[in-house]
This record gives sequence, structure tokens and C-alpha cells, in this order.
Amino acid sequence: MADREVATSGDGGAVERRTAAPDGWQQPEPSPRLRDKVAGFGVTFMEMFKPVVTEEYPEEKDKYPPQPRYHGRHQLNRHPDGLEKCIGCELCAWACPADAIYVEGADNTEDERFSPGERYGRVYQINYLRCIFCGLCIEACPTRALTMTNEYELAGPSRAGLIYEKQDLLGPMLPGMVAAPHPMVPGTTDKDYYRGSVTEAVPEQQAWVDARSSGTDETEAEVHL
Repeated sequence: MADREVATSGDGGAVERRTAAPDGWQQPEPSPRLRDKVAGFGVTFMEMFKPVVTEEYPEEKDKYPPQPRYHGRHQLNRHPDGLEKCIGCELCAWACPADAIYVEGADNTEDERFSPGERYGRVYQINYLRCIFCGLCIEACPTRALTMTNEYELAGPSRAGLIYEKQDLLGPMLPGMVAAPHPMVPGTTDKDYYRGSVTEAVPEQQAWVDARSSGTDETEAEVHL
């Protein structure tokens, strides 16, 4: 390639002369940045001819379910007979780096038993305004009472509604369960529950709950009379 050189003639006019390029000179290649920009526009151009994909959310939100290991809303689990797995140890609250969990433990009694063993979680709150869904609370729980579900819709109209209480976190009552409080399965200890030896509620537990409910109803009737 020749270089241009402009010289002045004797009459004051400009004369253009071309000189040969020096030895070893090569034409510079296009800048990588320019090449990347052109490639990006190429992708955009190809996408123009593809059909538009619009997801009808929330009408078709079940079309793409979350993965099984997705960390969503928490759940407080129950034993197969309905007693709660939470023992009120507060380890989940200590493990939370965002200080989003608040737990108050209390002692079980013969008339008010919510979990096997000595204690249960009387107050359990999770503040989803702070929760970062890291799962450290799940790893800290010694009884697998706290797990995370696939539920990801946690938006709401108020900030107060994002502070979940115990009744909001407890798992559903499944067949074979009896809602606490009620005694443990006769002849068992808390270790039997943790080993998985208890598979469902027994008639004695259901009878205790029915007797307690009927006694409460009779007392309320006497008060009204």
C-alpha cells in the first residue's frame, strides 16, 4: 500500500505524490472490540425472525415448576402422629446471618404437649423482609423440623404480612395425624420419634383429643348457662 505525500509546486499549487510503503508494513486487522459489536448485532438480527415467546404469568405459572432443590418458603414439619418436630432449641435463629428468625421455646406439660421430649417452639417467626434464603437454618436444625419448600411467591400488600408466624409455617395435616396438643404414642420416647418408629397416630391419642374437646365444650356451656 502506498502512502500519500503532499508537496508544494513552484507556482504555489499542491502536488500529491505517492510513496511506497516501508518494508514489513501490514494492513492492520479490525479491532476485536469492533468484531464483538458486529457479532452482537448479528445475534440481534437473527432473533428478529424468531417467534416471540410470552409467558402468561400467573395464569401458566405451573408450566415451568421450580427445581426440587429450590430454596423457597420455610416449613415447620410434623411427626407422623401430628406432634411438632420443633423442640425450641433456637439453633436456627443463632445460625441465621440476617437475624430473620425469632424463636421462643417453652416446656411441654401433660396437658399441653406439642412435641416429643421436654420443649417445643411456642413462638416461631421468620421475617421475609430480611431472609436471604441461604439455607443455613436448615443445616443447623437437629431434628429436621425446619425445611424449605419450592414456594417462591412471597409478595404481599404490606410489610407486616411478610413476617410469618408459627401457624403460617406449620406443614399441613396429613392422613393419620392428630393436631397437637396430645400425648405421645403410649410406650414410646422421643428417641423413638427421631428414629422413625412412629408412623401414625394411635386410637389412644385420638380418644384423648376427643375427650379434651368434649370437656372444653361442656365447660363453655356451663359458663354460658
